[in-house]
Amino acid sequence: FDEEYEEFTLDPPELKVDPAKVDPVDTRVLTDELDRRNIASDQVDVDELIDVGLSYMKINRFEEATGSFERAARFAEDGSVAAQEAWVNKGAAHAELEEWDEAIGSYREALRIDDDSEHAASAETNLAYALWNAGETESALRHAERAVEIDPRFAQAWYNRGFFLRERGLNDEAVNAFDNAIRLGMQTADVLQEKAEALEELGEDEQAEEVAARAEELQQEREQELLDQRDQ
Repeated sequence: FDEEYEEFTLDPPELKVDPAKVDPVDTRVLTDELDRRNIASDQVDVDELIDVGLSYMKINRFEEATGSFERAARFAEDGSVAAQEAWVNKGAAHAELEEWDEAIGSYREALRIDDDSEHAASAETNLAYALWNAGETESALRHAERAVEIDPRFAQAWYNRGFFLRERGLNDEAVNAFDNAIRLGMQTADVLQEKAEALEELGEDEQAEEVAARAEELQQEREQELLDQRDQ
């Protein structure tokens, strides 16, 4: 969630709360005002409302984020890209709270709107993760595979697919999935560690050690970056 928070601008001007003066940490005041005044959907900037939810996500206020995304989905035009984006983000916020049933429901709603759009791959791979945590492992793998079918260049989807395959003992396929994630730019310690464990299960000990060593290097580099940021 890298989007920057921008000031809210809503019509009509007779709102009792001045949106430009609402702190993003307390935007519940604004969304409650929208509810109270029953503002028409065409008078609300849904993208800005989604940005408020993303701002909450960045400061780990996930419960408030779910509220912002739910309102965004409600004010968005039915079946629109914005509505789908709001549902996907709402699912992500519920997932951070480990509210898996709510997350699953949000992702399914996003896919009901459009199961082949720019947000569908994210919805599918996130749905797979939520289903896995809810104990629905078979369904999880199906949705992970669907995510890479929709967008074969989605690195996170390949990583998730590899993770689920490895958990099921399908280590050959898992290594291929991790390699795809890496080729697509997801060169992180997590991906490399998962690949190293899959290689170890396959008896490829020498290669597993090399990959694990690289994973450790990346982890140390990341920790140093965080320390440097803290000291600035």
